[in-house]
Amino acid sequence: MSIRAVVWDVDDTLFDYTTADRVGMEQHLRAEGLLERYGTAERALALWREVTDVQWERFAAGGLTFEGQRRERVRVFLDAPLDDDAADAWFHRYVAYYEDAWSLFPDVLPVLDALADSHRHAVLSNSSLRNQDRKLRLLGVRDRFESVLCAADLGVSKPAAGAFHAACDALRLPVHEVAYVGDQPEIDAVGAAAAGLFAVWLDRGVWTREVPDGLCRISSLTELPPLLHGDTRFGAPSTFG
Repeated sequence: MSIRAVVWDVDDTLFDYTTADRVGMEQHLRAEGLLERYGTAERALALWREVTDVQWERFAAGGLTFEGQRRERVRVFLDAPLDDDAADAWFHRYVAYYEDAWSLFPDVLPVLDALADSHRHAVLSNSSLRNQDRKLRLLGVRDRFESVLCAADLGVSKPAAGAFHAACDALRLPVHEVAYVGDQPEIDAVGAAAAGLFAVWLDRGVWTREVPDGLCRISSLTELPPLLHGDTRFGAPSTFG
């Protein structure tokens, strides 16, 4: 059975979130006079990412709202009992620097162009629709996707099968005719495969933790069109590792 549609993750798949987050947070901390508090920019950024991961897991598990996880990230990072307004204000000052650094990865537009006539496209993200729809519009690619689904609005997040099934339902396609592409091996690839989709892990070379065996792996989106056209569920042997 051929693959008729691709559902995409956004952050660190289409959009270079890691670079934007790093550049934005370093500039924000300099402007706030806080960089020296953490010793080095690298230590500050490492702590910010650690705090982000922990609070995001709480959000994904239903323990926090999308706005709540942002506020908790600020409180834990600053080690300060800020009220909601103060936490929101601090986060929004960071966002201004973060958004200035937004960009697509260079392989995104060529691959979307290459697949435009052969495959339908949608987005499934563990963020909020308000956040990701705006991001995709500012990056100039929102019109490439038939639908954009996000965990904060669905009420279910990856790697739960319900999130992937919702994306397939939006496309009105059975799961075996849909591929999912994302940068997180367990949340994206393992979750999508367990839900019955053709799962592709995009490994851009930054993942340092151990990953499950047997994932269909590509190191650049330029490898995706031949994988999808060459069919389908098995791909080229070299893509597995």
